[in-house]
Amino acid sequence: MANGEREFLLNYHKEDYDRPSVAVDLVLFTLQDGKLTVFLQPREEHPYQGVLALPGTFVDTRESIDDAVRRCLLQKIRLDGIYFEQLYTFGAVDRDPRMRIISVAYYALVSADKLLEMDPTGDVLTHFYPVCEMDFPLAFDHRTIVECGVARIAGKAEYTDIAFELLPADFTLPQLQAVYEILLGKPLYKANFRKKIADKIVATDRMTAPDGHRPSQIYNKKPAPEVSGDQ
Repeated sequence: MANGEREFLLNYHKEDYDRPSVAVDLVLFTLQDGKLTVFLQPREEHPYQGVLALPGTFVDTRESIDDAVRRCLLQKIRLDGIYFEQLYTFGAVDRDPRMRIISVAYYALVSADKLLEMDPTGDVLTHFYPVCEMDFPLAFDHRTIVECGVARIAGKAEYTDIAFELLPADFTLPQLQAVYEILLGKPLYKANFRKKIADKIVATDRMTAPDGHRPSQIYNKKPAPEVSGDQ
């Protein structure tokens, strides 16, 4: 470090500047009964005590924002190792009545099967609410955050593989198409859909068990190609 910069930092008065708090809020989605659902919990403290809200936490001064999300998942939902991605930063001056809080929102996707693996009691699934039936108040600006998350995953489903995060490892083509239709909010033509996703899936040698319907082929997501270190 140059002497001039060292002297500048020694004489820098950070208390001269306002320091808003930074938080993370998490929009965790799964599918239940053919509906996109989001994880909500009633707040235990004021403000908005008792009102449903997204799980969130303040970012510690010595942790990354992604690490704060991981901590939130473990502490608030007891989940680990699931897909999440940064969504948007919400910084309206009056979004929180306590003080100036800037929230970096993330969205996460997880299959109901994986949730049951992590919590065999099924208690975690009771905290998910259908997005299309949220006719009740949410704390802070969390409704806006949820709506932003829904729009984001609908857009990304068009050109990424995030829809597979909502499926178990083994799935059928009708199940896969149903997930895409839920995320996109529209029906899809079977032939066109199967052509579009053909290079993303691989057929197994297994079929679904007979249950009064014709057995269906079981598929897996095609593994991502390995990147050679010699390139």
